Amino acid sequence: MPSERAVVHVIDDDEASRQSLAFLLQTGKIEVQTHASATIFLDQLPNLSAGCIITDVRMPGLSGIDLLRRLRELNIAAPVIVITGHGDVPLAVEAMKIGAADFFEKPFDDEALLASVRSALHRQEGDKQRDLARAGIESKIAALSNRERDVLAGLVAGHANKQIAYDLGISPRTVEIYRANLMNKMEAGSLSELVRMALIAGVLGPS
Repeated sequence: MPSERAVVHVIDDDEASRQSLAFLLQTGKIEVQTHASATIFLDQLPNLSAGCIITDVRMPGLSGIDLLRRLRELNIAAPVIVITGHGDVPLAVEAMKIGAADFFEKPFDDEALLASVRSALHRQEGDKQRDLARAGIESKIAALSNRERDVLAGLVAGHANKQIAYDLGISPRTVEIYRANLMNKMEAGSLSELVRMALIAGVLGPS
């Protein structure tokens, strides 16, 4: 899904319910698109902007539960809020087990739903920023030489220059040079920042 802007996608086979939810979201200054079925939504998925999904749990064809399973199969991480009718709490619990972010039983509190949507969008934006940061760090690590990565792994493990030199069979002075190169290539302002970046990227020191 393209991610240039956050859009809430409302999926419900009942037109009145779709329009009511869309109006509520728009009054909350939230951009919204409506879809008459889960199948229509999935067909349009490659061209849709990322965001949050609100779906009714009971729909003809693909149900809200079916949609959740399909999204997981496609590795779509957009948060899903499920709307259930009276007596459908077991379905809502099943949806939560599959990965739904929240559920609301009709009739629901408008402000509570808006708060849940905003929270989901906020979390997703944070996830997106972390993913971008991780990708940038991984790109820098990929440009390191094998020896530079060895030194980085030693630093992440908390080893002093002399220990790293001993482990790698090189002089402490050479380790210092590699360490300076690492700081420069990784654009790290301090050793702590360098270690933090390595941990974000999943670089582990030698055991």
